[in-house]
Amino acid sequence: MEVRRSFEIQLQNLQENLIEMGHFVRRMLQKAMQALVEQDTALAEEVIADDDVADAMDINIETKCMRLIALQQPMAKDLRVVGTVIKAIADIERIGDYSVDIAKIAIRLSEEKYFKPLEIISKMAATVDTMIDETLKAFLERDLPLVQKVCNEDDEVDHLYKNLFDELLDYMRKDPELVYQSTYFLFVARYLERCADHIVNVAERVHYMVTGQLLQLAPSHRSTSEE
Repeated sequence: MEVRRSFEIQLQNLQENLIEMGHFVRRMLQKAMQALVEQDTALAEEVIADDDVADAMDINIETKCMRLIALQQPMAKDLRVVGTVIKAIADIERIGDYSVDIAKIAIRLSEEKYFKPLEIISKMAATVDTMIDETLKAFLERDLPLVQKVCNEDDEVDHLYKNLFDELLDYMRKDPELVYQSTYFLFVARYLERCADHIVNVAERVHYMVTGQLLQLAPSHRSTSEE
């Protein structure tokens, strides 16, 4: 009984660590976007420095997972939780990397006068931010309808990305002087689109953790797999 109690405490600690890392990386993305919009180089540098913290969290959680598997040999349901944590932190860590990429672009463009408001990029970022928050909540509460909501929201991000891609391509065709900024804006949009994909990966893992079924729940993911 004492061994089981110790295992449950360690398993709970793992889940709390995942949530902590998720919120930390979410804040990295928020700061990176703020740095881009406000052309704040100091904030961008802060995001870049945060990456070392996110990487340390990733390694620490993975080490705990491996130790728990080796020493406790969890049964199927508990093993799904540990496996979900291992997979999820990899996706969350990638969001941190993309946040750094956006921060670096914010520094590159800090002296530029933007030729257009960053409305679509900001909408993409807001949707991704919501998806991260909802996925962490779904993990905590084992909320499958919320998992599906997150997966459906990925389509909204994809739609915004396509619209922005077409719009910026049109700007570049008409005015070569806009190619420099437009290219970096496209990079940012692509990073946000990939962040959304990584969040969907985590949400689908939450579904697996609860049900034992690993499914591709996002419509865009299903269409990609069919191709």
